[in-house]
Amino acid sequence: MGFQKSPDGGWGWVIVVVSFFTQFLCYGSPLAVGVLYVEWLDAFGEGKGKTAWVGSLASGVGLLASLGCGLLYTATVTITCQYFDSRRGLALGLISTGSSVGLFIYAALQRMLIEFYGLDGCLLIVGALALNILACGSLMRPLQTSDCPFPEKIAPENVPDRYSIYNEKEKNQEETMTFQDKGYSNEDKCLPNGDWGRETSLPKNPTGAAHTKEPEPYKKKVVEQTNFCKQLAKRKWQVYRNYCGETASLFKNKVFSALFVAILLFDIGGFPPSLLMEDVARSYHVREEDLTIPLISIFGIMTAVGKLLLGILADFKWVNTLYLYVATLIITGLALCAIPLAKSYVTLAILSGILGFLTGNWSIFPYVTTKTVGIDKLAHAYGILMFFAGLGNSLGPPIVGWFYDWTQTYDIAFYFSGFCVLLGGFILLLAILPCWGMCNQRLPKPAAPTTFFYKVASNV
Repeated sequence: MGFQKSPDGGWGWVIVVVSFFTQFLCYGSPLAVGVLYVEWLDAFGEGKGKTAWVGSLASGVGLLASLGCGLLYTATVTITCQYFDSRRGLALGLISTGSSVGLFIYAALQRMLIEFYGLDGCLLIVGALALNILACGSLMRPLQTSDCPFPEKIAPENVPDRYSIYNEKEKNQEETMTFQDKGYSNEDKCLPNGDWGRETSLPKNPTGAAHTKEPEPYKKKVVEQTNFCKQLAKRKWQVYRNYCGETASLFKNKVFSALFVAILLFDIGGFPPSLLMEDVARSYHVREEDLTIPLISIFGIMTAVGKLLLGILADFKWVNTLYLYVATLIITGLALCAIPLAKSYVTLAILSGILGFLTGNWSIFPYVTTKTVGIDKLAHAYGILMFFAGLGNSLGPPIVGWFYDWTQTYDIAFYFSGFCVLLGGFILLLAILPCWGMCNQRLPKPAAPTTFFYKVASNV
């Protein structure tokens, strides 16, 4: 199955705008959950590891591509890749900045809402704002496949009779049967013993007994319906087998297998700063008056810049997007290991900006996935990768919180985070060094046949 040629514009720009606002409304609050995390610590009085589960599940479970935010993220990325080809990096960069701009705005908005309405009121208002996603989704129109048109909806009155067990005509006939047709008599007669009573006579109509048996058309329709259900179950089972086969074929691709390990480790180690950076500053005794701009806001705005610039950079033909993605992973790992060395607001702000910019590699991740598996398998492959990304998002913050509860410092926790991201980056690097060409390789042109010239010797 293939899609129509990507228009690289037209309605695609509408898709970019609504996808931007979808990610803005969907991910703004979950990514800015660091502001709420500090409030939850004070409200519940629990350890950092247990409290971190609230924020990690708010962002992580959604990315499992089975609930709320995961479905929206996969939908916006997939439809954008369908509408854009030569400008795909720019389009992905633009839509992915929606979550980063949302992070920047929601960080300040949630803090203000908490001051005016409290924690519960803040969450109610954020949930009400998220309902605007319905309007954005109504404008998303997927491209038609090149080999078949969209199926037409069948009106109920046009459904063939063989797909229903009961026919309306037969049903009406059964309802209008008289008691005489069924062989019953309701006449009151005097019985031979002189008592008045109701006499039940044998059916006078010889064919009346036939109505007590199931009619042949009914049996035929039951058989047809049973066969139809069997065929439907067989087709569904075949679809399931095909899905499992396609999933297995994806993991035979060495680059894809390394990619899912890298994204899992990246989210285990790279997601905690966006959730815990405010508490990191408080644990390092940074004064509230020194926090002129919230660290989470710096992280968010630099993520938007990183997504846009990295997306534009990915469109250049001389840039290998996989090597670019690996570079962002390795530098992110080094920056995470440097957090324990930062003890002031300025150094924490600089590291937040660097980590935010590098986290912008989310804009090129769909680009990398498309280059690895192709546009036809993008939705399938991206759903699998987002599952592992969501798993990493869910596990990362609690692990970091548990390290703090165990050691009463974030130092070992961020060394662990940096090690995870570095490990994922080097695994992916080892996978792509010898075989990057296998993702989009082209068969070499056959060599021209060698022509030999022979000179016939003369006998003169």
